[in-house]
Amino acid sequence: MLLTGINIPAELGYHYGPKPNPEVAAFLNGETLFSKCVKAGKKTALLNAYPPRYFDGIDSGKRLYSSIPLAVTNAGLPLFKEDALYAGTALSADFTGDGWRTMLGFPDAPVMDAPQAGRKLAALAKEYDFSLFEYWASDYAGHKQQMETAVGLMETFDGVLGGLVEEMEDERGKTKEELLVVVTSDHGNMEDLSTRKHTNANVPALVIGDKDAREEFTRDMKEITDIAPAIWRTVNKS
Repeated sequence: MLLTGINIPAELGYHYGPKPNPEVAAFLNGETLFSKCVKAGKKTALLNAYPPRYFDGIDSGKRLYSSIPLAVTNAGLPLFKEDALYAGTALSADFTGDGWRTMLGFPDAPVMDAPQAGRKLAALAKEYDFSLFEYWASDYAGHKQQMETAVGLMETFDGVLGGLVEEMEDERGKTKEELLVVVTSDHGNMEDLSTRKHTNANVPALVIGDKDAREEFTRDMKEITDIAPAIWRTVNKS
């Protein structure tokens, strides 16, 4: 829904996940925000960096793309690898890079604190007409029902937002007009750790940026399916 503006479960009559089956995948080929940007000559990217083992799993057939990487590759765009992480042109899934050192076997991977990661995220986003970062670790914590992990992830995310907003403000503390940030989710999950499944909870949508741009973006917005069309209208004006 976030990439197409289409309520895919409603179209199919069922919810399927976490990896898209062929029926779901059919909606992620040609009409996603990534595909539209490519067709229109807009600069776009998924800002996550993926480790070698991720691509090994894909190439071996033991791993399937989730919806967002599938939409990116279907648009003919590359997924960022470890060279992008080291070059500072992409971010690790945990924002800080610590997981690359402690879990993925990259002892020299660049690390930063959460506010630094937020500033880096804002700086990278300014290089594109549309970019997306997927904080999928929160989904993992929800499925595993791990409260301590969930709290830690939200504390990190809070720090990232702080750094991002700081990067978006000028010396007078006024928000610059060059970037509009949308923070949302495609489903509920981590807010209810009594279940391992996705929930039907309403998801928040936080829009950060210039006041006029925010008001234009959110005009008549009521449902999660309104977000993708609003993003596309904004991108098309750039």
